[in-house]
Amino acid sequence: MGMAAAGVVNYPLVAALLAFALAQSSKVFTTWYKDNRWDARQFIASGGMPSSHSATVTALAVAVGIQEGFRSATFATALGFACVVMHDAFGVRLHAGKQAEVLNQIVYELPEEHPLSETKPLREILGHTVPQV
Repeated sequence: MGMAAAGVVNYPLVAALLAFALAQSSKVFTTWYKDNRWDARQFIASGGMPSSHSATVTALAVAVGIQEGFRSATFATALGFACVVMHDAFGVRLHAGKQAEVLNQIVYELPEEHPLSETKPLREILGHTVPQV
């Protein structure tokens, strides 16, 4: 690969995509370790350990910092973006998942004749705990 080809590689993007792929694929192994079962759906699942969203934005921010400098406006933007994504993961999305759990329980306890008794259950694992992030 010549110098011209090497110049078109976007290293922060590559770092972010690799971090996402690594974190997402490792969910299969953490599920196996925790539940002693293989679950290929973890390749596309959100929530759980580790947070692929957090891994992606962290890798992006670090790669931007290395490439552009940690005092650059670009790094500040990437860092701000990372903080918002991680806060959302363990704040809003975690609580939305807990609300879904409560709502699913309420629907489960409805009598069969209630119009909402056949409602499809809401996804409960949406967010992350702080250690997962």
